[in-house]
Amino acid sequence: MDTKFSSAIHTLILISEAAQPLTSDEIAASVGTNASYIRKIISLLKKKDIIESRRGVSGFTLKPEAAELTLLQIYQAVNETETPRIFDLHQNPSDECVVGRYIRPVLTDMFTEIEDTFSHSLAEKTLADCISLMRKRL
Repeated sequence: MDTKFSSAIHTLILISEAAQPLTSDEIAASVGTNASYIRKIISLLKKKDIIESRRGVSGFTLKPEAAELTLLQIYQAVNETETPRIFDLHQNPSDECVVGRYIRPVLTDMFTEIEDTFSHSLAEKTLADCISLMRKRL
């Protein structure tokens, strides 16, 4: 399973809540991964104008307010897709089988509906919601 999305949220919370800008090494230590993986995530977030860095200054800052940044925007940034894809279909069902003949359109319709619901849910949640829930656990 791909962990870019959860790692990106973790990274953005750190950046948002840090008293001073953090480096990719510091972020990686918190996320529990290596700095090159974090730099890849940071690159994707920078490309979508979610974070910024300044030449000659170490660390990163969040561009939008946490309350304005939806989880859908974060998902789209790190997955480089407009519509979240949760499911993949197997490629070669047999047309000679009644199930094989109809499984792809049936599952495509169902999966599209589920993925639309997932997108809508992500659009309703923000980075600030994550931060708020985290603070409640402190």
